[in-house]
Amino acid sequence: MEINMWINGKEFHGEVAPDTLLIDFVRSKGNFSVKRGCETSNCGLCTVPLEGKPVLSCSTLVARADGKHVITLEGIQKEAVQIGGFIADEGAEQCGFCSPGLIMNMYAMKNELNSPNDEEIRNYLSGNLCRCTGYMGHMRAIRSYLESAEEVNHEDRK
Repeated sequence: MEINMWINGKEFHGEVAPDTLLIDFVRSKGNFSVKRGCETSNCGLCTVPLEGKPVLSCSTLVARADGKHVITLEGIQKEAVQIGGFIADEGAEQCGFCSPGLIMNMYAMKNELNSPNDEEIRNYLSGNLCRCTGYMGHMRAIRSYLESAEEVNHEDRK
């Protein structure tokens, strides 16, 4: 089947097998920040925003992304470093296994949710597995990051 999509703003098209997973297509285009973890849709490591909504690329067929936009860490490097700083500042960065998926979810959350409460944040992150922390540092980092983003948006509107 023929596929046409944008990864980090760059258009890609080509022939793919109908059972090709999004993770395989994205990685074949040089976006190696998208990692394989559990391959059972349980860890969140392979998370990428598809049209702004986070999806688990290890269980999403590339056909679902046909004609759509995908973002990886390579496409948001400056913001990913900033988000990583919030995670580190709150002591939530330990082994780093969960960081790529968590960063992508935080990025998508900033663009999708408006002043979320803790329950909304937890629901949004339900697919992210971290075995090192109790998620409290992550929650503090997310709240700080979202508050910072809201302040920037507020200043931009003035």
